[in-house]
Amino acid sequence: MTIIKETAYAKINLGLNILGKRADGYHDVSMIMQSVGLCDEITISKGSSDGGITISTNLPGLSCGTDNLAYRAAALLAGHANINPNVHIALNKNIFLAAGLAGGSSDAAAVLRGLNRYWKLKLETYELEQLGAQLGSDIPFCIEGGTMLATGRGEMLTKLADMPETHVVLAKPLNLEVSTAWVYKNYNAGRVVNAPCIWQLEARLAGGGHAITPYMGNVLETVTIPAHPVIASIKARMLGAGAYYAMMSGSGPTVFAFTDTKETAEKVQAALDDYTVETAITTTIGRMK
Repeated sequence: MTIIKETAYAKINLGLNILGKRADGYHDVSMIMQSVGLCDEITISKGSSDGGITISTNLPGLSCGTDNLAYRAAALLAGHANINPNVHIALNKNIFLAAGLAGGSSDAAAVLRGLNRYWKLKLETYELEQLGAQLGSDIPFCIEGGTMLATGRGEMLTKLADMPETHVVLAKPLNLEVSTAWVYKNYNAGRVVNAPCIWQLEARLAGGGHAITPYMGNVLETVTIPAHPVIASIKARMLGAGAYYAMMSGSGPTVFAFTDTKETAEKVQAALDDYTVETAITTTIGRMK
């Protein structure tokens, strides 16, 4: 029996700026997205005798129904290829849920890549990205990952040279979920004091973390942090423990911090012991080959 395994990597935003609202209700964004090593593991195998698409996961609270992005990705690709599916998709989740790390989007991207191999469709990467864009703005990036400039509503991608490996600490307040739709709906450009300089970020990526931090930023912090001040507190604690930069990822609530060494990353993680958070130490990673 054929079994396909795929790895679904989390992402952070090195810079996230909003340029305005579009006629379709989405926002035009300009952001640099970066893959990190924290990942989910996806296994695709033959389904039951009943056929169809089935999902299982190691997290009891996660829906395995038709609302799961992995399920929707499988159904979309099956329809596109005119295939009557009979597959089981097992999701081994390590990426924090509802965290601003694109966990669901990365799972969907991994399913598209995996089923493309499982069904021997031989679709090109850009075709998978076009399909993924129908389901979510982050999915096209997650098809390849690495370091990319994302514009439009996030689906228009420009590949950049891989950022040098940087140590990253991730921290998400437990039991805190932030609605991306709510954050964008409540965004007010007038509250932004320091927007990221995306072109400067792009120009200095080869220099690594220290070179880009003066130009990093996330305008969505102006929405999420006032509603959840613990995010600002976590940022401050990380910086106080030795991180040289800390910022919220995406619409939140996860905070990521850069450190010079793994040892410093461990100190930063330990400094969060009196917070109710889930944490991980990882690094930035390059584009999937």
